[in-house]
Amino acid sequence: MVDKEEYRKRIIVTAGEIFRRYGFKKSSMDEIATALKMGKSSIYYYFASKEEIFKAVILYEANILRNELTTAIKSVESPIEKLRNYVFVRMKSFEKLSNYYNAIFDKNLNHFDFIESVRVKYDREELAILRLILYHGARQKVFNVPNSEFTALAVQTALKGLEVPLFWKKKDLNIEARLNGILDVLFNGILKK
Repeated sequence: MVDKEEYRKRIIVTAGEIFRRYGFKKSSMDEIATALKMGKSSIYYYFASKEEIFKAVILYEANILRNELTTAIKSVESPIEKLRNYVFVRMKSFEKLSNYYNAIFDKNLNHFDFIESVRVKYDREELAILRLILYHGARQKVFNVPNSEFTALAVQTALKGLEVPLFWKKKDLNIEARLNGILDVLFNGILKK
């Protein structure tokens, strides 16, 4: 018996690799079918269009990111380590989940209705996670955070600011050093004490 969900997942994973390599616009259903060693008609049985496959890829990668972040946060107790793990896993995951990252930040993909809802959901989820980490850190008297909502927004903004030099320019940058630098400013500030 053919496992429909297993075939869907194979299509999603393979299409994700092709989209990652060539970008959405330059990828074709023929390339996806060839990589899968299937006919295009077989793919159309599972997905109505390339856009529908792209949406499935984005949601699949979003789920991977969510699971990796949850695992990273739950793997440590200290609010400092939770925030550190969150930042490192987030930035490193975006590098390998480039379809999801591109869907969130590439303005050329705005014509897909689902992209805006993914962006809004991503921002909301990220702020909620950051707020929770900061709130618990403040309650444990580890963080001096009078307003976890504003601080979460500031952290999110700083992380988004790092994305351009880290991922769009594709230079050989020391990601760990940059992330440690931003965490140092975040944890210790710039004021001399």
